[in-house]
Amino acid sequence: MRTEYKNYFELLSNSLAQVNPHDLEQFEELLFEAYQRNRQIFIFGNGGSAATASHVAGDFVKGASWGLTKKFRFICLNDNMTALMAIANDSSYEDVFVEPLKNFLNSGDLVIGISGSGNSSNVVKALEYAKANSNPTVALSGFKGGKIKELARLSVHVPVMDMEVTEDAHLAIFHTIKQCLIKRLTGTQDQSMGSVYDQRVKQ
Repeated sequence: MRTEYKNYFELLSNSLAQVNPHDLEQFEELLFEAYQRNRQIFIFGNGGSAATASHVAGDFVKGASWGLTKKFRFICLNDNMTALMAIANDSSYEDVFVEPLKNFLNSGDLVIGISGSGNSSNVVKALEYAKANSNPTVALSGFKGGKIKELARLSVHVPVMDMEVTEDAHLAIFHTIKQCLIKRLTGTQDQSMGSVYDQRVKQ
């Protein structure tokens, strides 16, 4: 294996190993509580983090909800390109996430902001709005955590000074929590997720 490949994989593995497991457990509980109480879950980010947000929303709308009577109510704010561009053009790019929250956010809804640096101004502004309205907030960041690490109720921080590794780690975190929640909701604690998913999609 090339040294560059080996070094990248080791950095990713070591970075994930440094994530606080208690934070992951708290994040899982917040998602579980939102599901149980039929709350909306808003997620958003820029660039690679936008792709992660969209991926995660899709995973929960379909994958984690598959076969369940009650569904996860996941909404990715950066998926509405028309609204995003109109707000950016007519107001400010800083407002592209906070303005939709003003339309849709209800009491108790969960708000998840993703920013590799932790300092994306539009993510910060949306989390500030959610916090001011007493909504539970989660921030996923890398590097030193930035502003959102201190702002959100729960910070899930990947301590690595590399954007690509941060983005990979964030998606791995969501996938891990998704699998844990599927096991909780389907009562399949003793099976591998491969067999659980295979059974569910064949039903």
